[in-house]
Amino acid sequence: MIEIKKTPMDLINDIYSLAYWMTGSEKASTELVSRTYLNTEINAPETEVIKTFRECYIDTYGQNAELDIHDTSGTSGGLIDSLRQWSADIKLSVLLSELSGLKHAQISGIIGKPVETVRLWLFWGRKFFVNDHLLRISA
Repeated sequence: MIEIKKTPMDLINDIYSLAYWMTGSEKASTELVSRTYLNTEINAPETEVIKTFRECYIDTYGQNAELDIHDTSGTSGGLIDSLRQWSADIKLSVLLSELSGLKHAQISGIIGKPVETVRLWLFWGRKFFVNDHLLRISA
């Protein structure tokens, strides 16, 4: 099978779709895509472009976009930050699989977690998206 390598410019629509699903806003998506491409080399491989997108998302939103957890212990960081990172990475894993068509090993390389972890995240993340979608329809 011939593998077609995408250039950073070939990925711009995929990156915008990921940004929109992660932020839910056209303006935020446009800004996130701009930041991604300002920090991407012209000949970067596909996985590096997506890694850069992930880093820009984390830098911009600090994982606060979807997960609303209040720290009642009086300490910041630690567990709360880990849960926010985990939540965003699960969502990004599902989006990379479904929207970009990346394989589990490719997602594993982008997220920096073992393939088995990515498989588990995809299983639960897809269930979350379906349930979340059904809740929005019934509301």
